[in-house]
Amino acid sequence: MPHGLTKALSRRASLGIAAGILGTGAFAGVALAGKTVNGPFSFDPIPASADTSAWNPAAPWVIPSGFSQYIVSDESDLNIYQVPAISGDGDDWHDMNTVNETGKQAGRYLYRTHEVRGSNGGSMGGVVSVVDLKTGETRILVGPDTSRPYQALDGIRWTPWGTILFAEEVSGGRLLEVVLDQKDPMTAVAVIDRPAVGRLAHEGIDVGPDGSVYVVDEFRGQREGYGGGIYKFVPDRRGDLSGGKLYALKVVGPDGTGQAEWVGPIDPLNAAVDGTAKGGTGWNRPEDIELIGNTLYVAVTEGRYSGSTELYDGRVLAIDLSSLKVTDFVKPGVNVPLETASQSGFDNPDNLAESPNGDLVIVEDNVPSDIWWAGKDLDGDGAADAVHLFASLSDPGAEGTGIYFGKDPHTMFVNVQHSAAPDGDATWAITNRK
Repeated sequence: MPHGLTKALSRRASLGIAAGILGTGAFAGVALAGKTVNGPFSFDPIPASADTSAWNPAAPWVIPSGFSQYIVSDESDLNIYQVPAISGDGDDWHDMNTVNETGKQAGRYLYRTHEVRGSNGGSMGGVVSVVDLKTGETRILVGPDTSRPYQALDGIRWTPWGTILFAEEVSGGRLLEVVLDQKDPMTAVAVIDRPAVGRLAHEGIDVGPDGSVYVVDEFRGQREGYGGGIYKFVPDRRGDLSGGKLYALKVVGPDGTGQAEWVGPIDPLNAAVDGTAKGGTGWNRPEDIELIGNTLYVAVTEGRYSGSTELYDGRVLAIDLSSLKVTDFVKPGVNVPLETASQSGFDNPDNLAESPNGDLVIVEDNVPSDIWWAGKDLDGDGAADAVHLFASLSDPGAEGTGIYFGKDPHTMFVNVQHSAAPDGDATWAITNRK
């Protein structure tokens, strides 16, 4: 890899983007019309998934014409897991992203989870890191915790009250809240366990305007008989997650679609089991959620099974939070192609993001890992009217994760984990900003 050149170009681009984020720069040369998808991130779809045999480590993403890609931060900036005897394979497993979405310096700091498991006898476990997008400084924000290592840190979300939520993607995993130093947002002053929000195999986290916290459980509920649910935590007081009530979503209809209701309250310390016992519906590996307007989208990574045969390759649900109607928003063979050996198709949807124009962006846990762009449901049938292939990862065996738009509507952050390159896990940016 021409790593030095890539990093030099990346750092210059990062500084330029930080200027735009913080309001001191100008956007220029961005095509906003005449594309298949319009808006600040306007593009014409790529024709097919990446050919992993043609992997270019300096530019691993196949992207539309007019876009560029660069490394925001990689293991040359912060090599957290550099001793394989302690940390496993030595890769940093960058997972999910958020920025400081509010405050005087909104958009300047990028926060990332690292999906590494730990044990009291050796491995240090997961951490949360932070990147200053203006200076390039990168450091560990939270962890490692040697007394109780963080396990497979995954979901991360900025709250409206200016804290960070992150969680563990293991059975009975914790959801934690980070309080930042008011003068130095790269320093945590407290990490608070929030058991009232639920002990679950957490990945997706989102927060509603009323302070309700939405989470999912990554169990295969339809196969294992419990868990795999969608949950809503209603705090006793907005912005205070120390107390409140947790509910599970129950759907009456075929294959987890139809009319729904919130059932409970349920026991947060045994949420997967108690939620199921109280009638909560289980899906097969709900992994991420994204609240856009009054619709909660849920990426369900695996499809419905008949015995050992998977009937379809995952889907994205849409939940209208007013009517509590649940529909298949994106489903292979319905409004997006099935994946076959001879064509690009939709498989294992994993992480979700809201695009600058309010559309839904989806990245696959798959090889190659594709990024899809789902348009709005203008005809009111509960499904996206159009789904387009935006990008595809050529890195063989790697997974794209943590897609996220910060304050710059022309730049999307996405992590690469399990890279075939030594110490190749990194946070990348894909941009049409000139």
